[in-house]
Amino acid sequence: MNKSDAKRARIAVFSFFFLSGFVMGLWAAGLPSLNDRLDLGPARLGSVLLLVSGGALVSMLVAGPLVDKWSSRVVCWVGGPLSAAVLLGPALAPSYPALAVLAVLLGIGLGVAEVAMNSHSVEVERVYGRPIISAFHGTWSLGGAVGGALTAGALKVGVDPQALLVGAAIVVPFLYVPAARMLLPDPPQHVTREESATGSSSLRWGLVALLGLAAFAGHLSEGAAIDWAALHARWVLHTDPAAAPIAYTIFAVAMTTVRLLGDPIRARLGSVRTIQLAGVLATCGYVLVLVAPLTADALQVVCAWSGWALVGVGLATVVPVIFSAVGAAGSRVGRALALVTAFGYSGLLVGPALLGYLAESWTLRFALIVPALLAAAVALAGAPAIRALSRVPVPVPADSR
Repeated sequence: MNKSDAKRARIAVFSFFFLSGFVMGLWAAGLPSLNDRLDLGPARLGSVLLLVSGGALVSMLVAGPLVDKWSSRVVCWVGGPLSAAVLLGPALAPSYPALAVLAVLLGIGLGVAEVAMNSHSVEVERVYGRPIISAFHGTWSLGGAVGGALTAGALKVGVDPQALLVGAAIVVPFLYVPAARMLLPDPPQHVTREESATGSSSLRWGLVALLGLAAFAGHLSEGAAIDWAALHARWVLHTDPAAAPIAYTIFAVAMTTVRLLGDPIRARLGSVRTIQLAGVLATCGYVLVLVAPLTADALQVVCAWSGWALVGVGLATVVPVIFSAVGAAGSRVGRALALVTAFGYSGLLVGPALLGYLAESWTLRFALIVPALLAAAVALAGAPAIRALSRVPVPVPADSR
């Protein structure tokens, strides 16, 4: 494969991640309007979000074998446009029962696209022979921000949010097509008997389980920051309502920035040291958040904000490092990557509810001990698995570096 093909494929994967984030940004930012249109209320809206997550989780496990059978390129061609087109269902849903069914379809589309584009990203990194995955995930965050900002701007000028989602469901699938045309060609069809049986010549499922545990811990810790940072500022530190969201903003900006710049860090430190550092920084960040109420009044907010920044910096590299480790382990990674992705997604799914129950039964400060411990588990579970996987050399074409 020549260098030009590799560069084109990298641009294609950037486009896939941006468009995927853009679709998620539109969906998330449009939830209040959807709630108003169908008069859902917190309980039914929560059920809809759970159905989306459930559909995504199931489809991820199905998409992995499809990637191994048909190639990530083929599944990207289907999954990318599908993930945008299924926005049409919730946008046009006439009632809550219809929305419940269509929410599952939305989750299925999102899950297939997630596994396909991440599988292709590790293939592109393998061709490059150096870390490039982190920037893809940073681009996903940027896409989400653009989708949210577009929704906010549209509402401000009086555009119907339902029309915005319908328009996106029609237009965005076509935006995937030029990117899909630049993806890497399908790999050769001849595979060894061992690869056919196990999904990869060097991937051991015990190590995949360890990586899955690290992904679960990282995603739950990330979800805790997303869902509870602002509430911690309001409920525990008693900040002004207008200032409380700054806690989440600091976390999000830190995470996005490090993801965009994280590839040179991993290239310099190596994957093992990077995930160890990630776990340490995220744990230290949560410690600062937990001790913030014990400091002087003038330092409480600064201490907490510094903590959320450290959490974002640490967790930013977890997913790229884990996915890269899976990709470096062998040529057929669809099943393994789908399993690791599903583990991580489960953390995002379980985390908010678990912390909510703990906060209700005890306090939010007590509940945040859980993500602090799991942030440490990122390093404890991820580092030995990545170290073991990295012992298996994978040839990289010299002309594509």
